[in-house]
Amino acid sequence: MPERKSRSAKDPLAEYNRKRDFQKTAEPAGKAQHSKGGNLFIVQKHAATRLHWDFRIEVDGVMKSWAVTRGPSPDPDDKRLAVRTEDHPLSYAEFEGAIPKGEYGGGTVMLWDKGTWAPIPGKSAKDIEEGHLHFTLDGERMKGEWLLVRLKPRPGEKRENWLLRKVRDDFAQEGDQLVEHELTSVLTGRSMAEIEADRKGEFTLAGKKGKAFTAQMEAAATHNAKAAKPARRKAKVIGKPPKFRSPQLATLVAAVPAGNQWMHEIKFDGYRALIAAAGAMVTVYTRNGHDWTDKFGPLAKAIAALDLPPCLIDGEIVAYSKDGNPDFSSLQAVLKRGHGSQSSKDKLDLFAFDLLELNGKDLSGLSNIERKERLEALLQHAEPPVRVADHVIGAGEKLFKAMCSAGQEGIIAKRIDAAYAGRRSQNWVKVKCISRQEFVVVGWTKSSAKGRPFASLLLAQHEGKALVYKGKVGTGFNADTMADAWAKLQSLAQDKPPVEVPRVEAWDAQWIKPKLVAEIAFAEFTGEGRVRHGSFLGWRQDKPARQVKPEKPAKAPTPTPAITISNPDRVIFPESGQTKGELAAYYEQVSPVMLPFAGNRPVSLVRCPQGRAKKCFFQKHDSGSFGANVHQVPIREKDGGSEDYLYVDSASGLIQCVQMGTIEFHAWSARADAVEKPDRLIIDLDPDEGLGFAEVKSAAKDIRDQLAELGLASFAMLSGGKGIHVIAPLTPGHDWDAHKDFARRFSEALATAEPDRFVATMSKAKRKGRIFIDWLRNQRGATAVVPYSARARAGAPVAAPIAWSELDGFDAASAFTIEDGAKLLKRAQGKALKGWGIADQELPDL
Repeated sequence: MPERKSRSAKDPLAEYNRKRDFQKTAEPAGKAQHSKGGNLFIVQKHAATRLHWDFRIEVDGVMKSWAVTRGPSPDPDDKRLAVRTEDHPLSYAEFEGAIPKGEYGGGTVMLWDKGTWAPIPGKSAKDIEEGHLHFTLDGERMKGEWLLVRLKPRPGEKRENWLLRKVRDDFAQEGDQLVEHELTSVLTGRSMAEIEADRKGEFTLAGKKGKAFTAQMEAAATHNAKAAKPARRKAKVIGKPPKFRSPQLATLVAAVPAGNQWMHEIKFDGYRALIAAAGAMVTVYTRNGHDWTDKFGPLAKAIAALDLPPCLIDGEIVAYSKDGNPDFSSLQAVLKRGHGSQSSKDKLDLFAFDLLELNGKDLSGLSNIERKERLEALLQHAEPPVRVADHVIGAGEKLFKAMCSAGQEGIIAKRIDAAYAGRRSQNWVKVKCISRQEFVVVGWTKSSAKGRPFASLLLAQHEGKALVYKGKVGTGFNADTMADAWAKLQSLAQDKPPVEVPRVEAWDAQWIKPKLVAEIAFAEFTGEGRVRHGSFLGWRQDKPARQVKPEKPAKAPTPTPAITISNPDRVIFPESGQTKGELAAYYEQVSPVMLPFAGNRPVSLVRCPQGRAKKCFFQKHDSGSFGANVHQVPIREKDGGSEDYLYVDSASGLIQCVQMGTIEFHAWSARADAVEKPDRLIIDLDPDEGLGFAEVKSAAKDIRDQLAELGLASFAMLSGGKGIHVIAPLTPGHDWDAHKDFARRFSEALATAEPDRFVATMSKAKRKGRIFIDWLRNQRGATAVVPYSARARAGAPVAAPIAWSELDGFDAASAFTIEDGAKLLKRAQGKALKGWGIADQELPDL
């Protein structure tokens, strides 16, 4: 094979230099050299004759290279063809730009990933010549274990075909998120379109300008390469970290609340913390507002490295026991040592579970589920020690049993549609596997055992204004915690008892000032109010003794009163027989995943009081008849006046609309509290009657690719009708004029580039055999059907989010119906749809 011969020559870069004319290309002509660590790896996205990703690792002073035709996949089940190419010089590692057409590899090159690599223990780079390489990557995007394996050559085949595959580990993911979500440069933050246009002097790193933007629209529309979705476009962090605010507290209850209106998380056994961050500025607050940043120094440094925009994150900091469970005693030990290292012994993680502020905007009024989804989007690139706490919707009892079986503390249940309140409420409840509470230590009893300075601690809690005795605890101590406790106790000794204690229990007691707070696990309170089978867990330094009160399990939260559905047996969909009651049940079931897209937005309702086959009509203004669960927001009209528009923010609101005959929900691309700031671009593909769904799928993927060329991530949704919506979430900041203008110019560029395939005007006469790109969804006052909305069509179909990797598997836009509520809810929580519809990106500059 010619390439193999060139690689074995004395000059490993001879083939590289031979293929290029350095008078014409900006690529570096390099000699063999070494990086500082000798283990660099890069990936360059290369739009040549065919789009591919060039994977390169440093070996013996050169970059060994493979062209990965579909890009690296984080899914271990997805093997990617990797064609070995000539060695490249180390100076190529930061090359980004355009190779002139007609030259070898002509096209645009982006530095897509960068980091270090290492063979796994026992292996080496010499394995490449044996046809395999097992290695780890630590890049900005590619991480964990990977494999390269050479395929057996076919007769006459001159190129080396390899397979690149992810090994299953903590960094493995289902689906194709890497190439779908990461489309900007790790070097400059530019999209492929910006890099290409910069060659012509039409772009600057600050953004696109005038005619150059239109030209690039047309270039993107005619680009035939298989691109993918872009990464989050990182804006420069501007602003200071938010101020501390009181955290929401959970009410102890005896039973797990049932139903899909609850999301359930693990109750982590650690310290509650609020993280105020803005770029490199990070403050870690305790639940009482104390600044403990120094105590959690390495963790704060890891958060700073994420370069987050101004935000306030709620979470729990944990350490781990020997069995790998979050463990409060282990956390106490780490803090005592000073947490001066990131050794496995001192390992601390932050499990983030809520987002209260972002970019100066207060998010506390949003629903629990929407705040959680925004948190997941904010931290989508975070890695341990920063994690997002997982949750499940419904199935709380199953999670609770699993946690108790695993020796965990319990679970936290949160109402899906509740706002954040800086106080204790029943919108957050906790269910514990074993009783554990905080107690004030008021003294100790003497010990006769050798080497044991005390026998037990005396405990109390505040009840009203009085401090009430609650018994003793003498187990749970080891030598270190016993010595630590003894030092604390001695310094607080006093003669007078701070609490009334029965004489029989106080005869050998030594009293102390009531300042220490201990966390105690116990079986139950006895009839006299004493802890039974208590065990010491650790000291609580984040809570003052005066706040320690008994926790008594409250009754399970009262379910939200059901909306009365009149005529529940009325058939709404005559072709398939589904009733009004079944439609209401569907919306209640999917409301947790529907509300983040339908809630808090002005909506237009498709009402069909007599069923879908009878008279249906749109309604967007309030008629005063919807009840308290459907809200109003005044919006300025064109004539200068204002009208009250409808919006909902709860499952009850959705169901109340169904009671009033609603089948479909259509929403603005802006929120009710910011109607002049659009936040999602919607390209609605509406095919002519004669076109099949295959043409629509192909068009959707091409539009995804063309938006990607412009640096916009997009998501696919089956409309429930005939077409597909391609949706690009946007960070609010531009106005409706810019929003509409971008959509119009993009759509018209597509229609101009492929007039036999696309049309961007509403004229039905011009749609024959074409797909109408409905960009008018992107003007002020326009609406689009929301994800999970039912459609007033035969068979009761619904609008359903899908992953791009799933699209080829669907034969129609009406693949799901209201009978698939449980399936849709499960899909929404799966890996393929994780983060669907959320991206931190701005509308490209005009």
